[in-house]
Amino acid sequence: MGLFSFLKNAGAKLFKRKTAEAKTEQERIEIKEANIHELKAAVSTLGIEIKDFHVDIDGGTVMVFGEVDSQANKEKVILTVGNVEDVDCVDDRMTVAVPEPEADFYEVKKGDSLSKIAKHYYGNAMKYPVIFEANKPMLKDPDLIYPGQMLRIPKLD
Repeated sequence: MGLFSFLKNAGAKLFKRKTAEAKTEQERIEIKEANIHELKAAVSTLGIEIKDFHVDIDGGTVMVFGEVDSQANKEKVILTVGNVEDVDCVDDRMTVAVPEPEADFYEVKKGDSLSKIAKHYYGNAMKYPVIFEANKPMLKDPDLIYPGQMLRIPKLD
């Protein structure tokens, strides 16, 4: 469990409307519910089973609750909801059925590539497929990463 920071102005553009656009309390509630629905839909594309899954939003902070089978799946959920425009923080309140070591998170910088990141973490640029696989389905192409995006960097055995 913990708090993870993300760049608020980077990421997938999932939210059709921002809460700040609301003119009434009812409109604010409707926008918040729609944004929660969009986040849950994005997580569902991962194909991860999450027991008692719940999402809430408070300003730019997204809180995620539930239980997953592995640390890797937990981290994929955090990254999926965090790599969304207008989300600046993810409050992880999820649990893992079988605890295991956490991966590192890396914020992509301008000029980065998966091979450059792999060289830094693993000492071998050709290990970039490890990072690519660890971030699927969020990443669809190893050449399509952007500054501000957060990636999982798993530990090698």
